[in-house]
Amino acid sequence: MPQALIAMSGGVDSSAAAYLMQQAGYDCLGAMMKLWDGAHAPDAENESRYKPTRTCCSLEDAQDARSVATRLGMPFYVFNYTEAFNAQVIEKFCAAYLAGLTPNPCLDCNKYMKFDLLLQRGNLLGCSALATGHYARVERGGSRTLLRKAVDAHKDQSYVLYMLTQAQLAQTHFPLGDMTKAAVRDLAKELGFWNAKKPDSQDICFVPDGDYGTMLERRGVHETHKHGDFIDADGNILGQHNGQYRYTIGQRKGLGLAFDAPRYVLAKDPAQNTVTLGRHEELARRDCTLRDINLIATAQLDAPLRVRARTRYHQAEFAATVEQTDADTLRLHFDAPQYAIAPGQAAVLYDGDYVVGGGTIQG
Repeated sequence: MPQALIAMSGGVDSSAAAYLMQQAGYDCLGAMMKLWDGAHAPDAENESRYKPTRTCCSLEDAQDARSVATRLGMPFYVFNYTEAFNAQVIEKFCAAYLAGLTPNPCLDCNKYMKFDLLLQRGNLLGCSALATGHYARVERGGSRTLLRKAVDAHKDQSYVLYMLTQAQLAQTHFPLGDMTKAAVRDLAKELGFWNAKKPDSQDICFVPDGDYGTMLERRGVHETHKHGDFIDADGNILGQHNGQYRYTIGQRKGLGLAFDAPRYVLAKDPAQNTVTLGRHEELARRDCTLRDINLIATAQLDAPLRVRARTRYHQAEFAATVEQTDADTLRLHFDAPQYAIAPGQAAVLYDGDYVVGGGTIQG
C-alpha cells in the first residue's frame, strides 16, 4: 500500500484531506509543521470552543490535528521548522518590505516549507505522496503534470501554488479540489471531527494582529527608516510619512493627509525614504515584468500567449498577453490599464482553469 504524508494544520480542510487519502487507498501519516511560537486560546464564552483567529501552529491546533489522526488510526508527528521558517519566510518578508516591495509570505511558505522541507521529510519516511487541504486540482497523465483551479471558485488557492515544480506536483495531492467548502464541513461533521466548525485561519500567521509595520519595528527597523517625505510625481513635498514600509501601492486610506481629491500611493523609494502620492489615473499600467518565474503548463513560452492574469490573491482576472524574454523573465501586456500593480506580489497566469505559471512582479 502506498504511503502518504498529510500536512495537517488542525483545521477542517487538512482533516478532511487525510480521510479522503485513506479512502483513496493510501497508508497515511499525519504531520504538523511548527513554524513559529504564536498561539491562540479557546473562547470560553463561545459554545463552539473557538473564537475567530488569525494565527496557526498553536497547541490547540496540534491537539486538534492529533485528535483527527488518532480517530483515523494514523501516526502523527510534529516537526519543528521554526528556524527555517524564520529564515525563509519571516526574514524575507521583512527584507522585502524594507526594500519597498509588497511580499506575500504564503508563497514562500508553500515554496520553502510545505512543498520542500515537508515533502523531503515525507520521502525520508517512505512516503510517495504529500497531501494538503488546499483547494486546487492536479491533473496527471500527459507529458506534464498540470495545476488547475478548484471547483469551488470562492475557495480556489491555485494562485498561491503557482511555484510548484513538475517534481513537486508529481507527488502532490489536493483531495479537496473537487469539493466545496460546505461539503468539506459536512463531511467532517459526519465523521465526528471536533474541528468541523473551526474557523479558517486568516491573513499572516506571524502577524496575528495584522500590524506588520509594528512587527517590523519590533524587529529592529532603524530610526532613519521610520519617517520621511510624502512627495508628488514632480518631487514636491506633501507631508511626512511614518515609514515607507507601512504603505503599499494603491493605498488610499490611512495616509494622514487631506487633499482636495483622493490621493493614492504610486511608488516607494526606500533609498530616499520617500512615498510618492498621486491621483488614481496615475496608478494605471499597461505592462509589467515578472522574474523568478515558474511555468507549469509548458517548459517555456516560444511565442506570445493569450492568458487571464491575476496580480493579487482573490483579485478578479483580466485579459493579457505574455511573452518570455529570457530564461527567468516574462513580460506581461494588459489589454486594458490595470491599477495598483505592486512590486513583490505575484502575477499568476491562467488558460481557462489551468495555471500556465507566474512570477514575481518587478518595479
